[in-house]
Amino acid sequence: MTLLPDLPWFRTRSSPAAPLLAALRAGRGELALHLPAHGRGRGLAPELRQLLRQPLGRWDLPELPRFGGPLEATGAVAEAQALAAELFGAQHCWFGVNGASGLLQAALLALGQPGDRVLLPRNLHRSLLHGCVLGGLEPLLYEVPFDPATGLWHPPTAELLERVLQAASAPGLPGTQAQLPGSRIAALVLVSPTYHGFRADLPPLLAQAQAAGLPVLVDGAHGWGEALAAGADLEVLSLQKSGGGLAQSAALLSRGERVAVAAIERALLWLQTSSPSALLLTSAAAALGHRSSPAGQRQHQRALVLAARLQQALRQRHLPLVETEDPLRLVLNTAALGINGLEADDWLMQRGVVAELPEPGTLTFCLGTCPPAGLRRLPQHLAALRTALGADPAPPFEPPPLPLLACLELPLAAAWRSPREFVPLERACGRIAAEPLCPYPPGIPLLIPGERIDASRASWLQRQRRLWPGQIADTVAVVAG
Repeated sequence: MTLLPDLPWFRTRSSPAAPLLAALRAGRGELALHLPAHGRGRGLAPELRQLLRQPLGRWDLPELPRFGGPLEATGAVAEAQALAAELFGAQHCWFGVNGASGLLQAALLALGQPGDRVLLPRNLHRSLLHGCVLGGLEPLLYEVPFDPATGLWHPPTAELLERVLQAASAPGLPGTQAQLPGSRIAALVLVSPTYHGFRADLPPLLAQAQAAGLPVLVDGAHGWGEALAAGADLEVLSLQKSGGGLAQSAALLSRGERVAVAAIERALLWLQTSSPSALLLTSAAAALGHRSSPAGQRQHQRALVLAARLQQALRQRHLPLVETEDPLRLVLNTAALGINGLEADDWLMQRGVVAELPEPGTLTFCLGTCPPAGLRRLPQHLAALRTALGADPAPPFEPPPLPLLACLELPLAAAWRSPREFVPLERACGRIAAEPLCPYPPGIPLLIPGERIDASRASWLQRQRRLWPGQIADTVAVVAG
């Protein structure tokens, strides 16, 4: 009689953990300029770093009465959330252990009822699309400014949002659910700061939304509470992107009476695990507290000084940078160097420099809450990159042919669940997309399920394929039939 099943793992004695452990141990000596912002532990909140020096199993706890959880009225978590809300001038704060993605989805479900419409920017994170599917919401996608010089999206201006709101309120707005009883526009979503550090001028945008009677959810995953201070109803923070927290630790802030607390907590109950990690909850609280403390402010100031010195060194070498409002997001304008950002990323990675986000016209580096000592080597690496791959500046990028406000021709959930077939891009014209097309890591979709691919979009996608080698396939998933 054997005590072990006859499985390959027992026969070969090769652990499934082996490839993961090898991957975690690799990368020593790299110049890591990517998220999480704590830089492989250097910038973690001191209290959290001290905790992690002890055996981690001690802190892998359930929702014990004394500890509690994000939706418990008593316990350490409830106390920590109340203190965090006070720090940001919020009425309520909830910690999340499924990243900003999970909290964005919960916030969206709290804002709308099935059949409602929500105004989403074209540079939305795909988690918001998932929230629309889960909540039976219809996305109305609005255009945001596109920079042909870099190929990057910017936050909307007040003038643009005014036109969007006028179009959204026009009678006879087309769309899949326009004739449903009770269909309404339930909320506006903004992204600020963007992945690259572009910040919206929030006060006039929020004033316009409030004048239109719309509550506002701000995806502030790369920010630090600026939206709530400006008057947003809800803001989501990612503490691994802007603070010294572990990946998946996040916070949802609310203020005002336009979004019911009960609706938020109901949505959190639906989407968050019933066994949240005590370590990640503590990570959220520690990151929020440290960044707001005198020591955290000094750490942040040191990071800004290092970032300013780095930018000065790069400009002295005539290396082109994209101007953003976040000094800790360094965006190299590779298009001005005649280099595709994806090729630049591959070249640098082979030399031990790991960036955060490659795109055809740019390469973005996250300097983090505690920039690495090897940061001074970056100008030399980028100068060598220009020598090795540089050419004449790239021509301007072609803006996608998108309308000011787009409705879906097939409901999002129906299109995503429908039987599908794959057709060459050249034959996709007139078909309805069945999957989102997200060519790069942030998950920003260039095409979403339910959108009809018109001739100009199909042609544009074919041209984009040349800019995204290996990331835009030769075929696209469309609804069958």
